Amino acid sequence: MMKIQTTSDVDVRVQPLETRDLDDVLAIERASFAAPWNRVMFDSELLRNPFGRLYGALFDHPTGPGSRLLGYVCYWVVFDELRLMNLAVHPDHRRQGIARRLIRYALGDGLDQGTTRALLEVRASNTAARRFYHALGFQQYGRRTAYYTNPNEDAILMQLTDWNSEDF
Repeated sequence: MMKIQTTSDVDVRVQPLETRDLDDVLAIERASFAAPWNRVMFDSELLRNPFGRLYGALFDHPTGPGSRLLGYVCYWVVFDELRLMNLAVHPDHRRQGIARRLIRYALGDGLDQGTTRALLEVRASNTAARRFYHALGFQQYGRRTAYYTNPNEDAILMQLTDWNSEDF
């Protein structure tokens, strides 16, 4: 598959996802994680979690029909805290700024909602993700032993406590 150049704001838009988008979300999820979320989990975030938000990065193909989902972010806004729950970009479109754009969107939404701290967990072995989050300003503040399964692995706890709209 040919890569789509998606680094400019013109090419990609971030918007709320709906139940009809879940087949595309699940395809990216399965391609990205050893222990992927299932449809029930995403349905719960969309339909039953008052704190949950699910947004996607979509590319409108100039010569093809409709849009293509390139990646998504799921996060919670709970009082003054933003909790990043899930982030994935389709393997064919990684390293093009899409994940950064999704995280920045979530953090901007969090600011609009009055959050002062963003939290996430990441597999200890996922050094690429850890570097990515660190580059965005997240710092490690703890570890959860045997948090992940398939395979069993510790989670690194990261937080961002000082950001503003100029950071985006």
